[in-house]
Amino acid sequence: MQPAYTLAVQPPERRWLIEDLWAAEAVGIVGGEPKCGKSWLALDVAVAVASGALCLRRFRPAQTGRVLLFAAEDALHIVRARLAGIALAAGVAFETLDIQVITAPTVRLDLPEDQRRLRETVATLRPALLVLDPFVRLHRIDENAAAEVAPVLASLRELERHFRTAVLLVHHARKGAAHARAGQALRGSSELHAWGDSNLYLRRQGDTLSLAIEHRAAPSREGLVVELRAQGEALALHVVDGGGARPAAPPGRSLGERIEQALAAAGAPLTRRALRRACRMRASTLGQILARLLADGRVARSPDGYSLVGP
Repeated sequence: MQPAYTLAVQPPERRWLIEDLWAAEAVGIVGGEPKCGKSWLALDVAVAVASGALCLRRFRPAQTGRVLLFAAEDALHIVRARLAGIALAAGVAFETLDIQVITAPTVRLDLPEDQRRLRETVATLRPALLVLDPFVRLHRIDENAAAEVAPVLASLRELERHFRTAVLLVHHARKGAAHARAGQALRGSSELHAWGDSNLYLRRQGDTLSLAIEHRAAPSREGLVVELRAQGEALALHVVDGGGARPAAPPGRSLGERIEQALAAAGAPLTRRALRRACRMRASTLGQILARLLADGRVARSPDGYSLVGP
C-alpha cells in the first residue's frame, strides 16, 4: 500500500497509444455485427502502432512499437493481403512493419497451457499491442456466464499490467441489438463491456458505417462515419470528412437532441440532476454529451445550471 498522493502521475504524452482512439496500455474491445469491418479496424490499429502512420487516416499514434497478432478466423494469406493494403493506404512500406503474427492453428485462452504459451510469447517479444481476433474462436466457455468469462479476461488484464502491453480483443455484437447502446450490444456477459479501458464499436445503418469510441478515463465520442475505401491496391478504412451523422437513439432522436429539447422546453437553466430526470439518461452518458455540446457552443453553463445557446 501507499498513500494516494504518492501514486505516479501519467504525463499527457504517455496517456494515449493512439490519440483519442486507444489509451496507453489499455485493454478493450473492437465490437460490432458480423461483416461490418471489425477485423479491418483492428488491423488498422495494428499498422498505426507499428508504423506511426495515422489510424483511419485521422488518429495520430502517440506511441509506436511491436504488434503481436493472432487472427483465428482468417487464413494467413488473407491477413497478409489486408495488412499490405492498409500499409499502402497509410503510406508506409509493408516490409518495415514490426507486426508479428502467431501462426499456431489455435489459441485457447481458457486453457492454462495456452495461457502459459501466450504469456511466454508476450514476455519474449514485449509488444506494445496484442491483437486477438475474434474472441469467439479463442475459447470454449459459455460467453453468457460471468463466472467463466471473468477469468479469461483477467488473464489478459494480467498480461497488460505485467508487460505494459495494450490488448485489443475483437468481439461480435449480439443479434437484434441495433437500438442498444454500443457496449450493451456486445454478445455475452456484461463482463466484456466492463473490462474495456478503450472500446471501439462499428455499427451499420443502411449504407452508413459509424464508429463509436468509448473510454474509461477520457471523453467518449460517437457517430464518426467510416468507409472501406479502395485506391488501386490500397484498401483500408477511412474516416469520412464531413460525415458526422450520429446513430439514432430511441425514439428516433440523438442523445444531444434529447438534451437540447429538454433545455428548450424548460425555458430556464437546468441542473444536471434535473436534466437526468428530464432525459432519463445515465449520469456518465449525460456528462459526455454535455461536454460535447459545451465544446460545440450549443449549450452554456452558469451557476444556475445548463441552458441552450440561442442562434
